[in-house]
Amino acid sequence: MTRRERLMATIKGLPIDRPPVCFYEIDGYTQHSEDLDPFNIFSHPSWRPLLELAKEKSDSIITYNVPFVGESAASQSNNKSVKSEKYFKDGTCFHKRTVDTGGRILTELTRRDTDVNTSWVIEHLLKDIDDFKAWLELPDAELAGTPDTKAVTALEKKVDEAGIVMFNTIDPLGATAQMFSMEEYTVIAMTEQKLFHKALEKQARFIYQKVEAVAKAMPGRLWRICGPEYASPPYLPPYLFYEYVVKYVKPMIDIIHKYGGYARIHSHGRLKDILDYIVDTGCMGLDPIEPPPQGDLELAYLRQNYGDKLVLFGNLEASDLENLPAVQFEKKIMKALEEGSSGKGLGFVLMPSACPYGRVLSPIAMKNYEKMIECAEKFEHVLSSATIP
Repeated sequence: MTRRERLMATIKGLPIDRPPVCFYEIDGYTQHSEDLDPFNIFSHPSWRPLLELAKEKSDSIITYNVPFVGESAASQSNNKSVKSEKYFKDGTCFHKRTVDTGGRILTELTRRDTDVNTSWVIEHLLKDIDDFKAWLELPDAELAGTPDTKAVTALEKKVDEAGIVMFNTIDPLGATAQMFSMEEYTVIAMTEQKLFHKALEKQARFIYQKVEAVAKAMPGRLWRICGPEYASPPYLPPYLFYEYVVKYVKPMIDIIHKYGGYARIHSHGRLKDILDYIVDTGCMGLDPIEPPPQGDLELAYLRQNYGDKLVLFGNLEASDLENLPAVQFEKKIMKALEEGSSGKGLGFVLMPSACPYGRVLSPIAMKNYEKMIECAEKFEHVLSSATIP
């Protein structure tokens, strides 16, 4: 099987030759070692062998945020009320965003350092309930332009049979929760539930339009929906996962499925008490299925109890990937392969829960990525009902 065929068969629950192995967001196609931008950590020589390994050997799932072309992207937000400014200080990039609600000025500030592949929010847009109420009165965001199908087609042509492109989207909960600090979010989500539903409805109106436009223009793709973890224990009780996730994510998934796509839920942390609710969304897959102590699920339990309902993506912990000697990490890889492919059910993709994000990739991490490929290639166990093509 080609790597693309293997992934699509896994997603569809069809027979495969072996479980796919994916490096999460490291794919060798969207990371560029030749780009000398000081904020591009992948330009460091330590990353080059991994990017080559990902491109040549892994079953690449390219995470992609579909751009829109045509009208100005600014009109996809509350345009005239929003101002954005980027500036640099002591080698750090700061991004300041202000929103004029007519009565209040809301401010968000993020920073990005040259040696870390992430942005940190150092001032959240909404600080209290009054900010929240002011934001709720803003006009809805408007969808502008059309999905850039040419960009997607070009990327898929480049990847060819080495993997697939996966569309990435946030859900209404993630879009709302990230405007607050975690402390403020959990308090408001618990104590102001009617107001919080109003916010989710506001976010949903825009997100549903965007998902519909992309899914209709480019049907049949895999999607990843981020944000549900904000309502997982211990942040919120399980009944609020139903209220804040199922009610708003299920319509997204229905849209994706209407156009022949496949929807995967992304949720870190503790999942055992909300698994039935996750299934209620109608999703076909779940990642990253973190083992204890980071999560609360063994892969064998999930396979046994939900393997006929969900394609499983995981469950190698990123901290193990970066810190365990290869001999010990190999045991975790083999355990995941065996449990993820045991018995009857849908597919399994071997995958870590996250990626290293420092400028220098450690030799330990590199050896463990190599070990993932080695173990997957020699793994002979196939789903009991499968026939090797």
